[in-house]
Amino acid sequence: MINQENLFNIKQELGDSVKLIAVSKKQPDEKVSSILSLGHHVLGENYVQALVDRHEKFKNQQVEWHMIGHLQTNKVKYIAPFIHLIHGVDSFKLLKTIDKEAAKNNRIIACLLQLHIAKEGTKYGLDQQGLNELLSMPDLSGLKNIRICGLMGMATFTNDPEQVRGEFKYLKSVFDELKSSHFKLNPEFKELSMGMSDDYKIAVEEGSTMVRIGTSIFGQRNY
Repeated sequence: MINQENLFNIKQELGDSVKLIAVSKKQPDEKVSSILSLGHHVLGENYVQALVDRHEKFKNQQVEWHMIGHLQTNKVKYIAPFIHLIHGVDSFKLLKTIDKEAAKNNRIIACLLQLHIAKEGTKYGLDQQGLNELLSMPDLSGLKNIRICGLMGMATFTNDPEQVRGEFKYLKSVFDELKSSHFKLNPEFKELSMGMSDDYKIAVEEGSTMVRIGTSIFGQRNY
């Protein structure tokens, strides 16, 4: 079963200002049922097929689904009818595809732009130049079925907390700069998704509004 004590402690620690996304990646359905029965309905998945399967299995419950993993353009259509927030938008091409599929479903889909802040090449995300280019795209203002609500980033997997803190500080500084410039007139640009089981406390200290926590709540994953 899930670690109820950790769940309640984390939620109490975060309070109302930071949203807890419980990451059910590679976890059995029984654990998802368990966390829903405890009243937590904000869940994240890394893979589209798993997300679609979960949505179907728990469609009778009011679950707020978050797509937190890398999203390919050809998979957007499968989650467009129900997804609450897409965290990992890392290209203008993907943003355009989300807009197109959202329009087909008569929806406006909330998105976060993912920045590459880690010292690891395996993680996805835009660099500063790529971010600037995306926001300068003349077609961006024509995307009426997406809403850019903030930024997302993943810190380096390391035992050095100061490196992690520095990466989160950098992401927050980019967020603050965009909020005062490009998104100055957009009150919906307010989310900063950073922090996971091992580093969420640092992330919250550095300004995170959403943390993505899996193993601390659900236990080790079944690969």
